[in-house]
Amino acid sequence: MCGRLNIIDDPLSHMINNLLGIEFSTQTNPDLRPSETVEVIAGQHGELLTQPLKWGIQPEWAKRIIINAQSETVATKPTFSAAFGYNRVIVPCSGWYEWQGAKGSKRKYLFANPDDSPVWMAGIALELGEKLVTLTTQPNLQCSEYHHRMPLLLNDQDLMDWLFGDSGAAKKLLMNRWQAELRIEECA
Repeated sequence: MCGRLNIIDDPLSHMINNLLGIEFSTQTNPDLRPSETVEVIAGQHGELLTQPLKWGIQPEWAKRIIINAQSETVATKPTFSAAFGYNRVIVPCSGWYEWQGAKGSKRKYLFANPDDSPVWMAGIALELGEKLVTLTTQPNLQCSEYHHRMPLLLNDQDLMDWLFGDSGAAKKLLMNRWQAELRIEECA
């Protein structure tokens, strides 16, 4: 997964408010990049809340910023396991981007839901709840021709299990493979 998100405040905020019954508000950023702040949904004491987090961490041992964790190992890797157990978040966005082609002639593609409903990316909050990484997984057939990884996407009915379920329930969601059709469009 390349590291760019598409955030379009309206209709995203309106749909999230209606679906989850919370006051979610974000700023439009059609090219949100790592190290920038993204509004996420977290769960605390049975309540949903929104929280701005910076996308990416840079542990002492890392030479560059880490923006993703692999869903296959997030529960066991020392850098991520505690956050996976206790600080799971949802990164709602309008879509994400992938690039394809040779250097100098790469084409940019937007991946989104066909009805413009929110894309729910699984994430974890780290560094005292100030930063986050998104989770990636093996791509489904539709996405595999664009990249060897894709975001771990959650269905509407999985959101509460991701935020409030025990680690066993969350581990089951790590095995989800997104089957719904996505809209893929080339960007100018």
